[in-house]
Amino acid sequence: MIDLPLIPDKEFFSIGEVSQIVQIQPYVLRYWEREFQLLRPARRPSGQRKYLRKDIESAFQIKDLLYIKKFTIAGAKKYLHGDRRKKEENQFNVESNAAPAVDPAVLNEIKAELEDILKFLNQ
Repeated sequence: MIDLPLIPDKEFFSIGEVSQIVQIQPYVLRYWEREFQLLRPARRPSGQRKYLRKDIESAFQIKDLLYIKKFTIAGAKKYLHGDRRKKEENQFNVESNAAPAVDPAVLNEIKAELEDILKFLNQ
């Protein structure tokens, strides 16, 4: 991924500020919001978008995929969806290293059913 420029230390950013930081037109940001679930800024009561730092980072990631790596919109969507899935799988794998809490009675019931199936198949 590309190096991010210095993002001002603010909580919220307007669409104009984000377009200047990311160096794309505001209409491109609005289009990306429709196309990519990753980029969904919240709205103020007045309806104006309020972008967070993570939204700006997402915009840079999308820009990198589309403009630098030359992905199509569909390809970038697939890539981002797969990237998110990998993160979720890694998080699951870290959590799954703990011993699972399984009721021994349930395991015995499953074992009995499997033994019945094996007997049936061996006939």
